[in-house]
Amino acid sequence: MNIEGILPYARSLMQRVIKPGSVAIDGTVGNGHDTLFLAKLVGENGRVFGFDIQEQAILHTKELLEKNGVADRVTLFQQGHETIGECLPAETYGKISGAMFNLGYLPGGDKSIVTKPDTTISAISQLIDMLAKGGILGAVIYHGHEEGAQERDHVLNYVKELDQMKVHVLQYGFINQKNNPPFLLAIEKR
Repeated sequence: MNIEGILPYARSLMQRVIKPGSVAIDGTVGNGHDTLFLAKLVGENGRVFGFDIQEQAILHTKELLEKNGVADRVTLFQQGHETIGECLPAETYGKISGAMFNLGYLPGGDKSIVTKPDTTISAISQLIDMLAKGGILGAVIYHGHEEGAQERDHVLNYVKELDQMKVHVLQYGFINQKNNPPFLLAIEKR
């Protein structure tokens, strides 16, 4: 068996907790690949809520979801992920099985538009409260740029202080790769 890369490992964690009928979150829809992945996991009776501030990301994701016949199970918000608590229906609280984030900037997009430590920490904090017991939030942290390094430091400081009686936090990444390889933070609600 080979060691899984960062994104495949994040997805394998989601496959463990998201079943047909589940509620899932894509906190950074980007080009829509994780949104599509989550939509397939939740099945016809599940729901995915996706967030991105960039219109380009929302439009591309809608197109991808429609092309794959799963647009009806996804609700997209052109808003920052820090608005999750305001946007999600009350009945989803405590029922979210999984959430995915790819922090940094939109691949192929404007590299000056990046995720920010304060909004990311706000989203993580809200989602911890909203996760079902055993639910997992996975955040891939890309930190090869100045803003990404700042976000990495703030987010790591935040999650290190989380109560281990409420959540387990895993850091998964390759340590012998050059140029600041991305790593995964996985937060499991206990």
